[in-house]
Amino acid sequence: MPGAQDSRARVARRIATAAAYGGGGLGLLGVGLVGLLLTESKLAIQAIGVLETVPPKADGVYGEAFADRCAAPQAPLVLAVLGDSTGAGLGVARARETPGALLAAGLASVAERPVRLVNVARSGGRSADLPGQLEQALRHRPDIAVIMIGANDVTRHSPAQVAVRQLGEAVAALRANGCEVVVGTCPDLGTIKPVRPPLRWVARRLSRQLAAAQTIAVVEAGGRTVSLGSLLGPEFAARPEMFAADRYHPSAQGYATAAMAVLPSVCAALGLWPEEERPSAAVPGESVLPVALAAAAAAGRAGTEVAAVEAEGTGRRWALLRHRLRVGAEAPTEPGADPGNTSASSHAGAGDG
Repeated sequence: MPGAQDSRARVARRIATAAAYGGGGLGLLGVGLVGLLLTESKLAIQAIGVLETVPPKADGVYGEAFADRCAAPQAPLVLAVLGDSTGAGLGVARARETPGALLAAGLASVAERPVRLVNVARSGGRSADLPGQLEQALRHRPDIAVIMIGANDVTRHSPAQVAVRQLGEAVAALRANGCEVVVGTCPDLGTIKPVRPPLRWVARRLSRQLAAAQTIAVVEAGGRTVSLGSLLGPEFAARPEMFAADRYHPSAQGYATAAMAVLPSVCAALGLWPEEERPSAAVPGESVLPVALAAAAAAGRAGTEVAAVEAEGTGRRWALLRHRLRVGAEAPTEPGADPGNTSASSHAGAGDG
């Protein structure tokens, strides 16, 4: 809806502007609403199960078989994953099922080149944790970084302006070090079944507003975003198998859906997604928009990529929206891998863990 989209764009731009100039405070939440959310949050936490496991370690080299096909030896591409439990893969039993492993295996298949995965994402991570994760990731000189962050900023009531500024600074630092960046924006927390109205409605609104503001900050810092909001939305809400046992984190199938939405953007950021083979056209009627409007549109549409685009003579910032996600698309496989196991790694240390 154009009216809702314009409103979301105004809020997103306000948050992003406050982030750029050091705004803080309660952000989008009034004092009374904070009290209500705290009460409802406690009830939701009691209803959500607790996963007693830790995410399996998936770091290692993927697609090593491609090295044998190269006439001249090539160093592996380095993929760094930063963020929270979504990036870490909490909720799955096998390393090959984590989003980092899925992305590394897929990138290796598209690039036909080995990929080394470095995952520094941590369960419970917030945007405030990105500087520490960034320091760890930069030691490995990543070629591409994927950041999945935002859910804990909403659930733990982090000021939106501060969280957005911290994300923008992390993206800028990665870009300054020659690293491409793709950010999976804040998921839609209104789809979590143990979360009941009115908290569900507020969580959905805050999630989408944060996702839109994140998009503005990331694009202006030189990165690109992929909307995860509705990926964890209607499809997940209608399919319980997409969630792990705690009904909060994605299951292996849920992570695969999210990873396949992000993978084309990762490949495109590295120039590995040929124009003639791109699977989808721009979002109808919304292909090129001012950044704030593009961010608002992406926040409500699953798998939408937003990246900066030049618009000569306008004096305004513009962004290109592209909807790359194909539901049911098969993940790329590595040479010699079992077709039924699309995320298997060629590295022994990145196996079932």
